[in-house]
Amino acid sequence: MSLQLIPGARLIAATHNPGKAVEISAMLEGRYEVITAGSLGLAEPPETEVSFIGNAILKARHAAMSAGIVALADDSGLSIEALDGDPGIYSARWAGPNKDFDRAIEVIEHKMRIARETEGKDSLNAWFTCALSVAWPEGHAVVFEGRVDGRIIFPRRGDKGFGYDPIFQPNGYDITFAEMDPDAKDRISHRHLAFEQLRAALF
Repeated sequence: MSLQLIPGARLIAATHNPGKAVEISAMLEGRYEVITAGSLGLAEPPETEVSFIGNAILKARHAAMSAGIVALADDSGLSIEALDGDPGIYSARWAGPNKDFDRAIEVIEHKMRIARETEGKDSLNAWFTCALSVAWPEGHAVVFEGRVDGRIIFPRRGDKGFGYDPIFQPNGYDITFAEMDPDAKDRISHRHLAFEQLRAALF
């Protein structure tokens, strides 16, 4: 079985997150006809793995085997040093079923304040991780991982990103992901780094 991705082929982006779907489509550079798991009515599988890599493979395989075509899934999240790596793989779950990231950011701010006041953990260091998996209907899957380091910023800044972007300032920059033009963010993001590996291996 060929593990190359054929230009023009249909690909499932195994996500129900519109912002993430737009990023994935842009990074695929128009090479493929991208449809989303949400548009196909595919249910989101329970994320039962304990790592970004495990969950990415699980989601890609679920979509590929359900729809019978190649699927691409990512599992990504924000890890904060002062919170011992949380929210990590639970980043989306902290936003709740309605994907309320404004509320999730408030929770992070509260937890970081408690960690500073009760445990002396005042580090603002944080990192985004993206594990990107491609799966075929036969069950085979490959996975790539990217990471970008930075720091947490309060109050939140910017309205161009999604998720936790308004509170994440990547190292070497004085603006948050949500203050960057999408193209500028795409060139340095954790998802971009994972996609670079995918391109090298499968394009």
